[in-house]
Amino acid sequence: MGPTAHIDTFARDNLPPIEQWPEINHDMFDYPEYINAAVELTDRMVERGYGDHTALIGNGRRRTYKELSDWTNRLAHALVEDYGIQPGNRVLIRSANNPAMVACWLAATKAGAVVVNTMPMLRTGELAKIIDKAEIGLALCDTRLLEDLEPCLEGSRFLKKVVGFDGTANFDAELDRIALNKPVRFDAVRTGRDDVALLGFTSGTTGEPKATMHFHRDLLIIADGYAREVLGVTPEDIFVGSPPLAFTFGLGGLAIFPLRFGAAATLLEKAAPPDMIHIIETYKATICFTAPTAYRVMMKAMEEGADLSSLRAAVSAGETLPAPVYEEWLEKTGKPMLDGIGATEMLHIFISNRFGDSRPACTGKPVRGYEARIVNDRMEDVPDGEVGRLAVRGPTGCRYLADGRQRNYVRDGWNLTGDSFIRDADGYYHFAARSDDMIVSSGYNIAGPEVEAALLAHEAVAECAVIGVPDEERGQIVEAHIVLNAGHDGDAAQIKVLQDHVKASLAPFKYPRSVRFVGELPKTQTGKIQRFRLREGQA
Repeated sequence: MGPTAHIDTFARDNLPPIEQWPEINHDMFDYPEYINAAVELTDRMVERGYGDHTALIGNGRRRTYKELSDWTNRLAHALVEDYGIQPGNRVLIRSANNPAMVACWLAATKAGAVVVNTMPMLRTGELAKIIDKAEIGLALCDTRLLEDLEPCLEGSRFLKKVVGFDGTANFDAELDRIALNKPVRFDAVRTGRDDVALLGFTSGTTGEPKATMHFHRDLLIIADGYAREVLGVTPEDIFVGSPPLAFTFGLGGLAIFPLRFGAAATLLEKAAPPDMIHIIETYKATICFTAPTAYRVMMKAMEEGADLSSLRAAVSAGETLPAPVYEEWLEKTGKPMLDGIGATEMLHIFISNRFGDSRPACTGKPVRGYEARIVNDRMEDVPDGEVGRLAVRGPTGCRYLADGRQRNYVRDGWNLTGDSFIRDADGYYHFAARSDDMIVSSGYNIAGPEVEAALLAHEAVAECAVIGVPDEERGQIVEAHIVLNAGHDGDAAQIKVLQDHVKASLAPFKYPRSVRFVGELPKTQTGKIQRFRLREGQA
């Protein structure tokens, strides 16, 4: 651990014991002892000559890097001078994806705060758990979303103040009015590269939130690693996507990556496929981050005349990329879709395909600086071609905030992501399933995503999700929840057709013995299918 600028030492005090950390390798990423990630993404970009380049597009207007630098500096002044933020204090931000949320995140980071970004869909009880876990004293909130946050003031012994900002760009809220009178220059806190900058919250199987702790240098590493090596981002790129900025996947793909390289980010509060298509056509977006389900909708729109030809990179994550979706995208665009896997604990993508080295049903190889293994429960390597647990280590890694589950995620210096993978003889990694999504039927291990890919190859299937359900005779059987395309009936004949189709594509024991036709599948805001809800019968 290097030097710290934090006066409030809560974050550093609650890092896991060093013996529980994964092995961290920074050999490929050298940063000064003191560095502030927000300064690097704004003021430093202006110094490098990008002041007039567009940084953010949202709410009907463009903002240059100079405008973003001035805006965040004014906000930082307000946070320090009017709200008493000290280095190391935790600041919660509640907003949909818009430029104001990015500005608040950058401003709080410049002020040396530890930021907790949260989604609009979270309710009072969920927010209260986060506030108490991170001992948050100040919250910044889009004034349209105050209803679920303000009650936390009464129930929390930590939260002292909720300040509204205007997410619509009218600058008609308390924080905006105060900031407008502040100077456009701000002496950012000289944070250490190992100072915690971000707490990314993720829920475990118990529903109790876990806070993943990420340093200033971590925020830059994911850009200087994945975004530079795999995406090859340039100042001419324009980003679009659906993941919330509250998720580390969204914060990386829609804020850190573009701002690190002088590119532009388009931000959508509602990022349904039609909205993204409109942005791509209007602004000629070049890099898209979204889930496979959204890409399927976008490909149908292409058949009806949508022009997505400006996209040079379609990144798929959050949900495994079925081979039929990869192949259809390649056929329609002539460009490969980049599958990748990341984790909140690791901050962003650590295994990925490359433009010149991709194939269907394959996640690819480790990103620069990372290494991966496939292991059994005893942390022994399993032979190539066999399913095992994915273990990874590199320049980022899991550090939970005061949480005993650290021992489950990190073993022998390796991060165990909770995913089952296969490595082939050529060193490529193939996703099998989330470890808790593996189906064991009559002694056979069946990966649900493999069955889903087979079903999606049939013309009748629009979307599907496969789970294991209890069965007296076999222990579990494969059950498929299927959304049919228009013109296909959900009857017994259709069930047999689809079962026979899977039997012809895969080993017969993998076919879905139970098929349920549904109008829609339960999903997260990012389009990730919530299989646990299917298992619980809540769909």
